[in-house]
Formats: sequence, structure tokens, C-alpha cells
Amino acid sequence: MAPGHVAYGLRAQYGLAVSPDTVVAWERGRLAPTSHELSALAGVLWCAPAELLAAATTLREHRMARGLAADELARRIGLDAQAYLRMEESGRWRGNERQTATLAEALGLGPRALLTATGRDDDLAALLRDAATTRWQAYVRPAVKMLPLPKRVLESALQRLHTDYHARMAATSSWGASGDSGDSGREFLDGIVEHFWAATGA
Repeated sequence: MAPGHVAYGLRAQYGLAVSPDTVVAWERGRLAPTSHELSALAGVLWCAPAELLAAATTLREHRMARGLAADELARRIGLDAQAYLRMEESGRWRGNERQTATLAEALGLGPRALLTATGRDDDLAALLRDAATTRWQAYVRPAVKMLPLPKRVLESALQRLHTDYHARMAATSSWGASGDSGDSGREFLDGIVEHFWAATGA
């Protein structure tokens, strides 16, 4: 369907004054439609909103792909609609562990996708580095709040990261070790997020 036809359909069926140039900008990724525009666009093109999105990465994109209004999702997870929208727009999730688990369930997100959508990838990496290099037990509770995984799985993964890191550091500091003092440990910390996902099986 040509951009002019799509623009006409949006105006005729949904009362949206969208120009063909805007439709082209949506197609090329220069502009993003609002939730209402995306729903209308899906109606004009006879498809689901999720089919119009590339791989969703943000909370907004995941919500729109599920066809949920922000206030409906906020109600499901137990938040004020305005508070939810502020988090969605900022890209920083601040919900508690129950709300995080409910959000993951409502949007059908696994732990990795949830972490990316809530803007917490860097937070997890910092938490894992600290858990591996210091006392891992202190980081179980923050990890439980961040990820909808069972506590025992997180405990096991954090303990494994701690053990593996310290084994590498002990090997580099023992008599007769090569001169790469600490390089093995730094490499381990650089890839700690992948080591964590391998340890959790997620």
C-alpha cells in the first residue's frame, strides 16, 4: 500500500491527519508513531501492532506490541498511570520486585529482555562485578529486586561468579604464575554479564 493510501486510510477511518511524508518517515525509522497512531496504522494495514515494530527493546515498544494502553498496564502492575508513564519515558524502571515480576508477565518478557527494556543492563553489570569481587551474599537481595528469577538461582549464580573470579585471581598471584598479573580477572569481569546468564541458564 502506498504512503498516500495509508495516510488516506488513517484520516478516513480514524480521523488522524497524517501526511504521506509522515508515513514514509515511520517506515524509515526517522519518526515513531504514538500508541494511538500505531494502533490505527495496524488497523489500516490489517495487522497486529507487534507486526509493525522491529524487535521491541523499550518498555513502550513492548507495551505497544502487546496492544496495551499505558493506563491499563499501570493498573495491572499496581502503579499510578502517570508514575508508569514517567518511567516508560525516562527508560528507567523503579518498580519493586512484585511490580517487576508482574511487568515481565504482562509483557511476556524473559529476564534478559526485561533488563534491557527497563534500562538496567549497566546496573546489572555493576552489581555482578561487585558481587564477584567482594562478598556476594550482600548482592542477592538487589539482584532479586532487579530480575524475576528465583532467589536460589540467583544465589547459586552469584556464588559461582565469586568463586570463578577469585580462582582466576589466585592463579595469577601464585608462585610461578605468568606475568599477566590480574589480566585473567579483568577479562572475566569484562564478560561478567554473559558469565551470569550462563550460570542462571536464562
